[in-house]
Amino acid sequence: MYNDLKYKLALSMISGIGSINAKKLIAHFGTVASVFKAKQKDLLKVPGIGSFLAKEILNTDALFRAEKEIEFTEKHKIDVLFFLDKEYPEKLKHCEDAPIILYYKGNKAILNQQKIISIVGTRNATRYGKDNCNELIKDLKANGHSPLIVSGLAYGIDICAHQAALKNDLPTLAVLGHGLHTIYPAAHKKTAKELIAQGGGLLTEFPSNSKLDPSNFVRRNRIIAGIADATIVIESAKKGGSLITADLANSYNRDVFAFPGRLNDKYSTGCNWLIKTNRAALIESVKDIEYILGWQQTENKQAVQKQLFVELTDDEKKLLSVFGDVEELAIDIISLKADMPMSKVSALLLNLEFSGLIKSLPGKIYAKI
Repeated sequence: MYNDLKYKLALSMISGIGSINAKKLIAHFGTVASVFKAKQKDLLKVPGIGSFLAKEILNTDALFRAEKEIEFTEKHKIDVLFFLDKEYPEKLKHCEDAPIILYYKGNKAILNQQKIISIVGTRNATRYGKDNCNELIKDLKANGHSPLIVSGLAYGIDICAHQAALKNDLPTLAVLGHGLHTIYPAAHKKTAKELIAQGGGLLTEFPSNSKLDPSNFVRRNRIIAGIADATIVIESAKKGGSLITADLANSYNRDVFAFPGRLNDKYSTGCNWLIKTNRAALIESVKDIEYILGWQQTENKQAVQKQLFVELTDDEKKLLSVFGDVEELAIDIISLKADMPMSKVSALLLNLEFSGLIKSLPGKIYAKI
């Protein structure tokens, strides 16, 4: 188990690989450990892996760094979530560029609760923006909803959302642009501790001692957008992280809402633009969220989400049909029934496992979920 985790962490730490290429490598070689045992000629067969990245894999010190990271996570009681783990956020899992590794401190149960909303906005929040944020979260609770409130722990709308959630006894998740060895900004350390104490958590894709790089805060926006049912932009200028998060949410087929503002208000121009260009639905109150997300209904939205975001290839559909009414099949039987080579079946099965449609069991047995 230790070595398995070491290889998973190491793959996520190799410079230039990224989450998409990492998933391609795992799909091609079958296991994470096999990636590190592969020869250069085999690595070059993987789409997207050229000679430069192949050399990065062969010459990396990531396995050593992964060992150090495991020591850090164990010492500080930090959970490490791999892409295929049950606790990994289900909604995020269906985003192509979702991280293969997440570091988490807090209550893991909230990561897959049914209702999740991300709230983002300017760091220079006005009274108008803060009032809208506080009122929205208060009304969500008053109307019988207990969604997970997600934001980035930054100044302005982010911290307002976290604190409003705490005030109304709602769980809240802070997605960080750095490792869990620190909290940035330092002024929000108290809120970070409070949200963990009240059943929330801190989530990041970055290992400990990662450099505080501005680009990391842009990267973390895809987690904020992908983990939620909807993203709400409360105040935003023409440019900024909030608009990036809104674009990402749209690319993931998530709902986006924006509060309108006066024409000449600097920190409403971004929201007004999102609404004008049909990139966001106009929101005036919690009723708009209830209507568009269908929250008046009692159906299991998480199950619907799971069906909605999975797009299968013809070969993947063929493999699923092989199961029929049988719950479990060995990989060689699947290969025989599908009339496909074992290497291709192995890669397809991993993709289906990524999509949450099958699960692997000991002895190369696979079960349809």
